Amino acid sequence: MKISLLTPANKQSKSGNRTTALRWAGMLREASHRVCIDVDYSGKPADLVIAIHAWRSAASILRYRERFPGGPLVVCLGGTDVNTFLNSHPEKTLRSLDLADALICLHDLVGEALPAALRNKLHVVHQSALPLPGPRRPAGRNFDICVIGHLREVKDPFRTALAARRLPSESRLRVVHLGKAQTPDFASQAGAEMDMNPRYRWLGEVPSWRVRRELAKTRLMVISSNQEGGANVVSEAIVAGVPVIASDIPGNVGLLGRDYPGYYPVRNEAALARLLHRAETEPAFLDTLERFGRKLKPLFRRDREQAALKQIVNSVVKQR
Repeated sequence: MKISLLTPANKQSKSGNRTTALRWAGMLREASHRVCIDVDYSGKPADLVIAIHAWRSAASILRYRERFPGGPLVVCLGGTDVNTFLNSHPEKTLRSLDLADALICLHDLVGEALPAALRNKLHVVHQSALPLPGPRRPAGRNFDICVIGHLREVKDPFRTALAARRLPSESRLRVVHLGKAQTPDFASQAGAEMDMNPRYRWLGEVPSWRVRRELAKTRLMVISSNQEGGANVVSEAIVAGVPVIASDIPGNVGLLGRDYPGYYPVRNEAALARLLHRAETEPAFLDTLERFGRKLKPLFRRDREQAALKQIVNSVVKQR
């Protein structure tokens, strides 16, 4: 089957949308499908179109549906679809969702944000991650933690650094931040933070192998975002056995579960500092986070994601 996989992120991008597109293309090719990844729909016939991001891919979605009214169409909701564009640009976003035969979301709470009429065609697909090649070996001299994410407003990128400033002087905690600065202002802010905060180190954009090396030696990961659609970095941390501390937004709660003990109120560095201090000084708390992570780990297996994707594709094609 010929599948057109649309993503608003270009080839050079290291965004979550591009990463998802590449991973799904690989899975579909393993199932003997021919997959072409494009930023825009070219107008060529396809047996199936999968569009990542309802609002950013809206023009391509409409173009495909107008040319092929009976063509199978799957739309994957991005985080900003759910958290921003359903409110700021509802007409275009909802049009894309209405035109789709099936909707994919990446965490369990997305349905609560959608109109009731759309929920019957919504499928949750948890993003998978590969295990580390060997055992984790956290450094012993310092209590190193990591933040993995680009420096942009939606990620609240400096919240962990601000929390680290609040720790007592005897703390050995250090923050290692991996991610590209989306603007020169963010790069300047990261540089200024390093100059005045000895606990914070920003490494900029790094290749995926460097991210995995950090996961192998870190004590825990913080995801501090103001909003998420279901961050793959959470999957990567859980599969790697890294404890996670997360902002209490739906995108994190929808992955980790309502009873997960590692949440802090979003944008609250004082509460985050208290959790970081507990993680450093209370081994039982860190063990609890690890235990919850082990229970969640099967959700993020590659074969599980591949099977879910296959089921949706087969169902939509058969339906049409």
